[in-house]
Amino acid sequence: MTKPFSLQPLVNLAEHQNESATRKLGQLNKQQQSAQQKLDLLYEYRKDYQNKLQEAIRSGMSPVELRNFEQFIQKINHAIGQQLKAVEQSKASTQIGRNEFDTARRKLKSLDTLKQRHIETQKKAEQKAEQKAQDEHSGRLAAYKTHNDEETEVEDRS
Repeated sequence: MTKPFSLQPLVNLAEHQNESATRKLGQLNKQQQSAQQKLDLLYEYRKDYQNKLQEAIRSGMSPVELRNFEQFIQKINHAIGQQLKAVEQSKASTQIGRNEFDTARRKLKSLDTLKQRHIETQKKAEQKAEQKAQDEHSGRLAAYKTHNDEETEVEDRS
């Protein structure tokens, strides 16, 4: 009879942790992509506004309009700085999540290896017991046959 794997509760826990780490890493990757997309959008917005400023300067503009353009571009630059920080924080969080995922995956793999070894050990024990039972059966059959052959010879002599 096979023995249950004594570390199965740990395997179940490791599987749960691995699934959780996988979901978390997926969310962190999405957040990082979103933060990067926002940053890219701000860069694009700033570039468009700088082009509009260049066109307005060529066409002629009042000092008030120039100051408004410059202030708005400064606000965009400030937003870009904040978004750069958000992207860096997101990258750091994603790296931490990736490390947690790698750790959970290694732990699960180690426990799975132990489980596979346990299964193999159980199979070998079952095969050995089965072989022993077959050997005993063959031995009894041979002894029975020998005993019957001897009885048959004794009866034939009589």
